[in-house]
Amino acid sequence: MRELRSDDASNDPARGGVTAAVRVATSLFAPPLRSLTIGLVLVVVATAFEALAVATILPETAAELGGLALYGWTFSAFMLANLIGITLGGTETDRTGPIRPFVVGTILFVGGLAASGLAPSMLVIVVGRTSQGLGAGLLSAVAYALIARLYPAPLQPRMLATLSSAWVVPGLVGPGIAGVIAEGAGWRWVFLGLAPMPILAAMLVVPALRSLPASRDGTLGHARTWASVRLALGAATALVGVGVRVASLATLLVAIGGVVAVRSFRTLMPKGTLRARVGLPAAVATMGLLNFAFFGTEAFLPLMLTTIRAQSVMVTGLALTAAALAWTTGAWLPVRLADRCARRAILTSGLAILAFGILATAAVLEPRVPALVAVIAWGVTGLGMGLAFTTASALILEAAPTGQEGETSASLQLAQVLGAAVATGLGGAIVVAPFARDARRIGVGVVDVVMLGAALLAIVSARRVGVTETDR
Repeated sequence: MRELRSDDASNDPARGGVTAAVRVATSLFAPPLRSLTIGLVLVVVATAFEALAVATILPETAAELGGLALYGWTFSAFMLANLIGITLGGTETDRTGPIRPFVVGTILFVGGLAASGLAPSMLVIVVGRTSQGLGAGLLSAVAYALIARLYPAPLQPRMLATLSSAWVVPGLVGPGIAGVIAEGAGWRWVFLGLAPMPILAAMLVVPALRSLPASRDGTLGHARTWASVRLALGAATALVGVGVRVASLATLLVAIGGVVAVRSFRTLMPKGTLRARVGLPAAVATMGLLNFAFFGTEAFLPLMLTTIRAQSVMVTGLALTAAALAWTTGAWLPVRLADRCARRAILTSGLAILAFGILATAAVLEPRVPALVAVIAWGVTGLGMGLAFTTASALILEAAPTGQEGETSASLQLAQVLGAAVATGLGGAIVVAPFARDARRIGVGVVDVVMLGAALLAIVSARRVGVTETDR
């Protein structure tokens, strides 16, 4: 794989000034990277609070507004819109620079929070989550593109780990605060109370982006954006089909949506991703599978604890906090083990821990297993996710061609977002399926089995990462 080098910027006439200076930086928190690093960390803190808080209160939201059938879509709509935002943000960052996608992303994110906080029905919650997802995708694409474009290769894994560390404070207090607010003032104030945070982050980040140039023509970027729209629509159509009870219509929707999604996926991803071809395609495939497994399980963990095991929102918050903190710990381990362990070994180890954690979490469905075991089990899953996610991300970003960092970062994020979106949508269809309607325990159990299978497939795919065709 190609490594990004500190002299790339000096050899690229499209880059200069501050860009060339930061490419030779030796510290994340010293000039000239300090303001940019702090700004990106603040963006992640804002989105982390949103993710953890919303996941905590959604069961209560669904209980008040009704529409449990849309529960899975509150996650899937966010993820599918996020997919479009990531592609658009990546290509626009390459084409026009990072300011425009960042500002638009902030507006959409805040608008989605406001819509959700004022929602009269679960359908409006889904619409608000769609706006949040589109905005979060734009913001995330800018962040990853800047890491690939500006940060020297030795600092990229550290910056990725630092962004994971930005989940520590939200992980410690986010779910707990969300639970307290939901039980005291009401769940609506969880959405509305988060709205000022992205605005503050934008006020601090935008000044650091003004001197960053565009890097190439955006003609190809427009094609990728439309491909991402087709991918999202195709995936959404297939997921709707999974939930339809008329067999003929379900088959038709799944077939049409699947064909559209797969063709668009092939356009957006490195060639050979669906087959997990050795090297970069296998790394992207592994990213998709590990996110499928983790977020597909996490989406229904609050439902399992509150509905099946009759636990409070605070217990759900503890489990999500444990995973967030463990994820951060796992994210830093690859940095410390870089000189002693091959990245492929770290990646497969993380995936094995992830699979074990999902299995242990599923065991909590058994009434004789203490519900608090879920806190420990989900913490273990977070540790494995941190190890695997950071390692796979670093492997993919190292391959970013000069001037196409936005596209490469978009491919990385598309894999993770699509995996999460399909998993949550499929899980939602399973939970409300006829066989699980009167036995929610069975539905969530089937979801956990599917996610465990995805984790095992990710281990197989990871064995093809870090090698070339000639190594086979």
